[in-house]
Amino acid sequence: MPLIKAFLLPHSPLLVPEIGRANHEFLAKTAAAYQKAKADFIEAGVETLIIISPHNKIRENFFIINSAPEMEISFPDFGFIPPKNFLKGDIIFSDKIKNNLKNEVPLRILSDSALDYGSAIPLYLLKTAETNFKILVISPADDFSLEENFNFGLKLAETIETEAKKIAIIVSGDLSHRLKRKSPGGYSPKGAKFDNKLIEYLSDPENAKKNILNMDKRLILEASECGLKPLVILLGILDKVKWEPDILAYQTDFGIGYLSLEFLLPESKIETA
Repeated sequence: MPLIKAFLLPHSPLLVPEIGRANHEFLAKTAAAYQKAKADFIEAGVETLIIISPHNKIRENFFIINSAPEMEISFPDFGFIPPKNFLKGDIIFSDKIKNNLKNEVPLRILSDSALDYGSAIPLYLLKTAETNFKILVISPADDFSLEENFNFGLKLAETIETEAKKIAIIVSGDLSHRLKRKSPGGYSPKGAKFDNKLIEYLSDPENAKKNILNMDKRLILEASECGLKPLVILLGILDKVKWEPDILAYQTDFGIGYLSLEFLLPESKIETA
């Protein structure tokens, strides 16, 4: 299996220095996690980066793959238009996924040159002249259950396993948006409970799948998160992989749970029968 790196990283716009300005320094630990991921990608020679973003266009009843030939990083909603910055999409890899999954899951293929902010923010922080990877943006199906999104990850793994190139995955997602009174969704005591439970479950990889797929639906709803379904897609991709968690940062400075975690992958990633 050519999957060589996998991370869960937040997508706060404040991580972009030109947007965060003075607030950017409060997220120094999270920014350092991005720097580690970028250095790892350069060292490993990643050729394709899959971003699993929860903020693509309408996707209630189907999964989305954006495989435009070129995609642009821009942040008009946050008042920042950087110099033209186009990234190449991995069209061939996208076609393989489409052909393999078109009769098995509800799937929509987009060719949208404008990246959603859930993918644009990580890519702005990770892309340099030294990173030559192509990109593929995948989004979960909102109206589908955690298990259905996990099963989509299982199906994706079948195609990823056949690739010869070096692939990395970023799950772009935040935990609860209700940790403090100043939180975007207002305060709920369930917010911190959700974050603590999810971190606890990810710290126990042997039981992570079972525990996360069976999380209390009311707790999830009350937490107002955006990273859980992208995360379970990755767990599906890694279902046959003996991964270990490395928590790089967890910050709540702005009332949102920003968890940065690396899924440490062994050299021999697929278990033998």
